[in-house]
Amino acid sequence: MKDSTFSNLAVVIERNVMVPMRDGVRLATDIYRPMPQAGEDKKFPVIMERTPYGKHLESRTEREPGSTRPMSREEVATYFVAQGYIVVYQDCRGRYGSEGTFTKYLSEADDGHDTCDWLVRQPWSNGRIGTKGLSYAAHTQMALASTGAPGLQAMYVDSGGFSNGYQSGIRQGGAYELKQAAWAVLFASSIAQRSENTAVATTLKNIDVDDWFRRMPWRRGNSPLSETPEYEEFLFDQWERGSFDDYWKQPGIYAEGFYHHLQNVATVHMSSWYDVYTRTAAENYMSLKKMGAPVQLVLGPWVHGNRWLTYSGDVDFGEQSTFGNHVAATFLDARLKWFDRWLKGHPATEGDAPVRLFVMGGGSGRKNSEGRLDHGGSWRSEQDWPIPDAQWKPHYLHVDGSLSLAPPERHHGALAYRFDPKNPVPTLGGGVVSRPPGILAGAFDQTTDERFFGCAEPFHPLIEREDVLAFSTEPLPEDVEITGPVVANLWISSDCPDTDFTVKLVDVYPQSEDYPNGFAMNLTDGILRVRYRDSWESPELMTPGTVYPIRIEAFPTSNLFKAGHRIRVDISSSNFPHFDVNPNTGDPEAQATTSRTALNKVYMNSQHPSHVVLPVIPKRSR
Repeated sequence: MKDSTFSNLAVVIERNVMVPMRDGVRLATDIYRPMPQAGEDKKFPVIMERTPYGKHLESRTEREPGSTRPMSREEVATYFVAQGYIVVYQDCRGRYGSEGTFTKYLSEADDGHDTCDWLVRQPWSNGRIGTKGLSYAAHTQMALASTGAPGLQAMYVDSGGFSNGYQSGIRQGGAYELKQAAWAVLFASSIAQRSENTAVATTLKNIDVDDWFRRMPWRRGNSPLSETPEYEEFLFDQWERGSFDDYWKQPGIYAEGFYHHLQNVATVHMSSWYDVYTRTAAENYMSLKKMGAPVQLVLGPWVHGNRWLTYSGDVDFGEQSTFGNHVAATFLDARLKWFDRWLKGHPATEGDAPVRLFVMGGGSGRKNSEGRLDHGGSWRSEQDWPIPDAQWKPHYLHVDGSLSLAPPERHHGALAYRFDPKNPVPTLGGGVVSRPPGILAGAFDQTTDERFFGCAEPFHPLIEREDVLAFSTEPLPEDVEITGPVVANLWISSDCPDTDFTVKLVDVYPQSEDYPNGFAMNLTDGILRVRYRDSWESPELMTPGTVYPIRIEAFPTSNLFKAGHRIRVDISSSNFPHFDVNPNTGDPEAQATTSRTALNKVYMNSQHPSHVVLPVIPKRSR
């Protein structure tokens, strides 16, 4: 319920207040405050958002179902000010009005801490601070929280806030997420334009990143960032740091090392099934819940931040899938209730569950008026994550391409394929950050077409490639829900000293009038660079021909496989340009000058029973 005490207050706006950091750099800060009443000297809690994308610019995701445009930051601030809060927006170091040099992720811990220290000392602050924000503005929250920032009481962390950037958002399973490369090019271009470096800005603006992806491997001095050496250095510094060393354990990209500072901070961790931060949100929730921190988890069916839309990629989840009107009346209302509870001491909302998740599936399977698959789904409340009554069932791979609960009985059995780094398996949706035209996030039929990078005629299903192994159940006799993390335990070998293995979980629709070839809907995927099979800190190359057990962790998902559908698991060795491609040579990360075609094998026999563990949820009322 809104606080009517403040509903008619005017707003005092102070723009570009220069807040000093410990090193003397000043950060531009906009402050929105309730207009003081005559004779009053009231103090208020503060809600802060720190962003590199311009505190004066609108956030694309401040919108509700059916809205035609995002709310401006001033509109959002006015909403909270009317409810008795002070709202603060700040440009990150080196961005827009702020001084200093921008360093992606690694300046945000100290700068956020120093800003909180400044805020609690202001005469209008009551010393209680909440934070909010999406993506990078989620990272800035967890960064300052990792320092034990003064006054921090509550956070609403939306689609970001690295639990461990080495495993989610920067690298994953030893591979490098190429969204970082694409982001660096776009960011460097905006920096050059703002600095009025016309020649460099023009060069960067005209860069065809897809063309550069085709020309990999990149090198310092021979990359799309060569005109901006500082950004090129940052990119390669991350890319070449394959081992989990101290670089990856800094506040800002490694909340896992600093959770003790968050034990008393009330936090909502929110993400979506087709986002790069699904694992981050789940890991933050699980670890903080174990410590007794007041936390909630929200997982929807969207791509990165698109909580007001009903679809992801070519799949629609129905009008009930949006955040607004279902999880809460509006996204603004959800954040207000969270901050009212933890910054003002209001009671919890009745029935407010620790976990809210959207179970995908259950729709008609027809093509809707927008040409998307009606997959459907529904919201559900749970008491914890992973779901306490999940049944962790191993589904075994068999040489005949079947996937079943029965382990293989044969003493011998393996399937092999040749993986050529010059012809990688293309990324068809999934938990990526969309960078059109070639990289699209979300759910798609796993059949190539002209929309995706690396695809050319004749277009075929991915499983028709010789370097993709597919394993399917029989058509399901009844509905099966799979909700939780997905793990593949494989026995593999290669004739190269290093290679990658990938896993993908797919919901296979039967043939229908709308989909004569069926529809193979991707749910989640994962990757492992095999040199890291035993240790992230101390990689070890393979002995060619030796059989090794490996474990691939895919991101969490939630899906109801309808009766008549098949559960499918795809195994391969690349997913490009989601991840960089392993050259199979064993050379240090991002430094190989040549590549080799690998003969990779997956073993599936009584001695080496390769399988995927799926979290099956018992039937319950919905």
